[in-house]
Amino acid sequence: MKVENLKVVTATYELYINGEGGKEELMEKATEETPLVWCHGEGMMLPAFEAQMEGKAEGESFDFVLAAKDAYGEYIQEGLMDLPKNMFFNGDGEFDDERVYVGAIVPMNTTDGQVVKAQVCEITDDQVTIDLNHPYAGEDLHFKGKIISIRDVTEGELQAIRNPHHCGKCHSNCNNCDGEHCGNCGEA
Repeated sequence: MKVENLKVVTATYELYINGEGGKEELMEKATEETPLVWCHGEGMMLPAFEAQMEGKAEGESFDFVLAAKDAYGEYIQEGLMDLPKNMFFNGDGEFDDERVYVGAIVPMNTTDGQVVKAQVCEITDDQVTIDLNHPYAGEDLHFKGKIISIRDVTEGELQAIRNPHHCGKCHSNCNNCDGEHCGNCGEA
């Protein structure tokens, strides 16, 4: 079996980026005990990553580099923003230092209502500096690994991938479902 659309692929990998002095630095690792698993062609992985994996067979090794432009894009300086510290106050009107600290990833709402993740870079007396760039923006990504297994996706898996908030019990999209009853529609 080969990697193609609607196949569940299990793989090991190591992800490297260029570090100090041009030496590669290991950033992520998926082992046979904790592998990477995705349904090919369903948007779970970077398109350029999937293109590199296309046609590979079970047991086949891989070693390729994705240029930054094909991975998470170039680093955009405008993604670094200084925001008023009071935007990060909790319900008691105090700075939420349990959730907002240097290195934390915090959800932010865009002007059009989308939720994006931002990394907190600096906190001063009156502002918080966040970075909206992906942590690997501007980096070429070097992947090394091996395909462990390839299988057909099940209908249940495909439904869960394509409609992640559907519990299968109430036949509607909801975020308030315990798997038995839906808080939105009251159906079992």
